[in-house]
Amino acid sequence: MISLNNARLMRGEHTLLDSASITIHKGQKTGVIGRNGSGKSSLFACLTGQIALDAGDLFIPDGLRCAWMKQETAGSRRTALDYVIDGDERFREIEGRLASAEDSNDGHAIANLHNELDKIDGYSVQVRAEQLLSGLGFAVDSFQQPVSAFSGGWRVRLNLAAALMAPSDLLLLDEPTNHLDLEATIWLEQWLNRYQGTLLLISHDRSFLDKVIDHVVSFEQNNLFMYKGNFTAYEIQRAERMAQLQAAAEKQMRRKAEIEDFVRRFRAKASKAKQAQSRLKELSRMEDIAPAHIDSPFRFSFFAPDKTANDLLSFKKVSIGFDTPLVQGINLKLHDTTRIGLLGFNGAGKSTLLKTLAEQLPVLDGEVVASKHLRIGYFAQHQVDVIDMKASPTTLIQRADPGAREQEIRNFLGGFDFRGDRVSEPIINFSGGEKARLALALIVWQKPNVLLLDEPTNHLDLEMRHALTVALQGFEGALVLVSHDRHLMNNTVDEFFTVHQGRVTPFEGDLDDYARWMHEQGKGNTADFQPGTQKSSDSDAEKTAGNSAGRKSVPAPVVDKKEARKQAANQREQLAPLRREVRTLEKTMEKLSAELSTLEDRLGDTTLYEDSRRDELTELLRQQGYCKAELSQAEESWLEKSTELEELSSE
Repeated sequence: MISLNNARLMRGEHTLLDSASITIHKGQKTGVIGRNGSGKSSLFACLTGQIALDAGDLFIPDGLRCAWMKQETAGSRRTALDYVIDGDERFREIEGRLASAEDSNDGHAIANLHNELDKIDGYSVQVRAEQLLSGLGFAVDSFQQPVSAFSGGWRVRLNLAAALMAPSDLLLLDEPTNHLDLEATIWLEQWLNRYQGTLLLISHDRSFLDKVIDHVVSFEQNNLFMYKGNFTAYEIQRAERMAQLQAAAEKQMRRKAEIEDFVRRFRAKASKAKQAQSRLKELSRMEDIAPAHIDSPFRFSFFAPDKTANDLLSFKKVSIGFDTPLVQGINLKLHDTTRIGLLGFNGAGKSTLLKTLAEQLPVLDGEVVASKHLRIGYFAQHQVDVIDMKASPTTLIQRADPGAREQEIRNFLGGFDFRGDRVSEPIINFSGGEKARLALALIVWQKPNVLLLDEPTNHLDLEMRHALTVALQGFEGALVLVSHDRHLMNNTVDEFFTVHQGRVTPFEGDLDDYARWMHEQGKGNTADFQPGTQKSSDSDAEKTAGNSAGRKSVPAPVVDKKEARKQAANQREQLAPLRREVRTLEKTMEKLSAELSTLEDRLGDTTLYEDSRRDELTELLRQQGYCKAELSQAEESWLEKSTELEELSSE
């Protein structure tokens, strides 16, 4: 058991914790959450003895083995494999003593030390280290490369592997998924679920938290609050608590109304039954937890595009890549309502596709048709690196829009939590999270009608990710998203495409189906999991991946075209009544959603709750209940018929 009692923790003049008390029990897996700068990393530093409390008591049992993930790694000549093995300090100690005993030919000591090695499973240390490296995405031929040969992001992965390598009773992980792709993140989930010790985890990836933790410790108003359950359970509990306090009631209602509006719009135009079932469940849950985020410092929305078009951008048989094609035969159309999530292994071509769509990279072959009204907002993986660090946020917006008024800019930047003198300070002094927020703000200011986002949540905390999710739900344009944040994907895109083996194809399923698909590809589980190559990023990996190695040409089957046309015609005839039924249900859902919206607008009238209007209120509530029941029944029928149509169409 680990406990804090009446803890006070300062950082300079700033109070992080005041009279905070909390208990962590053995075997508990706890997510530590809070805004950037609230004190999460400082708490970890206290637990590891790097800093002391300013007041209060910290109790940690004697003999508790603690492992934690370093945030920085200096370049060295040690190989990646040796660096990870170094994480097991006890093994290295015995190994050193054994070498000395062998040098002095001390047979008794040699025998005892071999016995100690056996007790700590020392003979399998290399195999275990190789499994960790493979699971975190390192190629086998990189195991013997020196640490200095790896980029910063891959050194962070080495630090994570070294922390997992260390035998521990308490494991502290600070943002372990920051530099991981989706495949490595899923592997880490599996590893942590098997971990037998006590886990404290700082992460801004809510889906990752949901899969791993069973408790939440939340930094709130210089105090610590414990919630039982995963992150979803925390949001629900906190929403109930905030609602009971009746804090910022109007703000709660506005935020909930925004999400409800998006739910209605999605219901009316959803076209893929399997994805829709998962999506409606996610969106319904977001309605319930909206009050949990009422005190967030972030609140922004995308401007409506000045001009747009139904067909914004299309690729016809396009090949993309660098010197040689990486992905070929791409047929893709972006309409003003398109919302696509791109899936695929590291190096498959996702970032290259976004870069090509953004006109940052020329196509190698094929036809590109762009609307004259096309206006692209592109967020690259390393977007923060191209910002002028000497400029201020205000200056950057004024450069892009010389006619913008200063107060207008200040109001806008306030939604991204840049306030007061902060809007005039040089960006070089900003944290990584602040730079990422500013990069997003600059894109929002452009009023794009197509958003191309490549890992936009890197460096963003949970509240900013939530604000981005809500803002993207209200975005009135096309969206193509690459992200390892599954919650963001689930709540903002309507369909998935995979970039795999040189092709871009629709993926008929949700993200749980994709995880199973990865496993079927031999890359989603166990120690042999090798999701990617040793590169600094998905984009960098694509530059050298190529798409021809290891693939064989498969001859096309001989098809009787006349018979095929006949079969296709018969299938269309059989499916026509079902399609009509689905369309009718969609119209019914749209109509009921509009009626429900009107009723809820009327119920928002505060004078309706006066005694003189009690009968009118009762009637409106009755109509609302009837409308909700009708809509629920229509949705159920639509999902059933859409699934049936989907299954018959794929036969």
